[in-house]
Amino acid sequence: MSTPNTAQTSTALPTTTSHSPRRRIQALSAAAIAGLALTLCTTTAPAQAADIVPQTESEAEQFLDDRAAEDPSTLDRDSVPEDISVEQAKKAVESSDELTTADVEYAAAQEDLPASGVPEDFYETPDSLPSEDGAVLKQADSEFYLDPVKLIKHDAKSTTFMYKTTDEQGTARAATATLLTPNGASGHAEDAVVISPGTQGIADKCAPSRQMGMGTEYEGISVASALAAKHPVVVVDYMGLGTEGTHHYVNRVEEGRSVLDAARAVQQVDGSEIDEETQLQLRGYSQGGHATTAALELQKEWAPELNVVSASAGAVPTDLYKTVSDLSSVYTAFALYGVAGFADQTGVDTSDFLNEEGQKVVEETSNQCTIEALLSTAFTDAKTLTKNGESFQEIVDANFTDVAEKQRLGKAEVPDIPLLVNHSRLDDVISFDQGKELASTWCRAGHKVAFEDNLGPTHIGGYVAALPRVETFTSRTFAGKAPLDSCWRL
Repeated sequence: MSTPNTAQTSTALPTTTSHSPRRRIQALSAAAIAGLALTLCTTTAPAQAADIVPQTESEAEQFLDDRAAEDPSTLDRDSVPEDISVEQAKKAVESSDELTTADVEYAAAQEDLPASGVPEDFYETPDSLPSEDGAVLKQADSEFYLDPVKLIKHDAKSTTFMYKTTDEQGTARAATATLLTPNGASGHAEDAVVISPGTQGIADKCAPSRQMGMGTEYEGISVASALAAKHPVVVVDYMGLGTEGTHHYVNRVEEGRSVLDAARAVQQVDGSEIDEETQLQLRGYSQGGHATTAALELQKEWAPELNVVSASAGAVPTDLYKTVSDLSSVYTAFALYGVAGFADQTGVDTSDFLNEEGQKVVEETSNQCTIEALLSTAFTDAKTLTKNGESFQEIVDANFTDVAEKQRLGKAEVPDIPLLVNHSRLDDVISFDQGKELASTWCRAGHKVAFEDNLGPTHIGGYVAALPRVETFTSRTFAGKAPLDSCWRL
């Protein structure tokens, strides 16, 4: 669950585009990384890629101010996704604090950009899988661009790898992830960051390993932030994103296992400097916060050998029932992802509760990545998509209470390590009380918890505002220093 951006005028756009239509690229004006919103500079120097990450709270505030100042009147046919009208896009931007013109331009660019540098057949599951979870199946060199115009290529070495994991039903699955190693790193990695991404969509094309090579991965801001601090980074795709099988959106077990098995597998990747002694931090925001928390709850049973020394979980949807119930019509796409996932996991046919239009919308959004899905369904009343005019909350009540409850977080034991919970008081997707309650739960269990609330406007604003504090927490915990304990005030 996530999105961002602001735009500047580029002075160095390519004059030829043999690999994608110029109309979309030119419409971007500057490289727009959407999802969590990141303004990119126009320089082509990779060494300056880290400079785009907000390093202080004042920089984060300026970033959000710039984002809020974007003008939707600049949108035209060339800068809007093909299946969305210009009027629809303008209305979504004008009526929402979450979506901006750069987000719309990003979604348009995503339609026309080529696949990542990883060969398409790389994502095909081998005929047989080993018994060991976390076993590496194959790997391929990949690329990490920070913008869809491909002006800024990060100088980190990028390797995408496939590994074996197991889904909630006990079925062997292949999943993918990407290892990024900072330029100049050599020898044993003392520490590394494992990033669980926010909502990408549920289509294979939305997998982070694919999008990083296209310059359209919004988690690029978090990846660049960790690389700037010289930490190797592992970015997880999750089961069913990019690879064979269904991606069950915010499934606690499958997300957690994807994260833990990626952390195991990266130790076997050729060229990896991460081994069993490397200190690991698990990090994620929104759906990524859900996956990070799930991994913490599963680690003792699933991967006790991993040297996890800290974790950062932001805007965690601990209670999916409450999250779906509280979503406004701006975020109908998130509810559709959730309901479709619940239906698949329980064997319920969506035609049992969705009307013809509802089934059509589910089919469309299942093939769209986050921004386009949000735009195409913005302000859609869920009651117009159901057979009897029920709300999605009523649909969940009638069909999916059990599966939603199985995804609840905060009830299981987690490792005794420093924990950071960050959440904006102004979050408009996941209620602030869910983050505060998670922090309080961990405090009551005797953990040292740093609870960093902020006033970043909207769900995205909370992410950007938290970044400087996340890196401070990371540096301190990797150095063996205890973070400030917030339990006294929760």
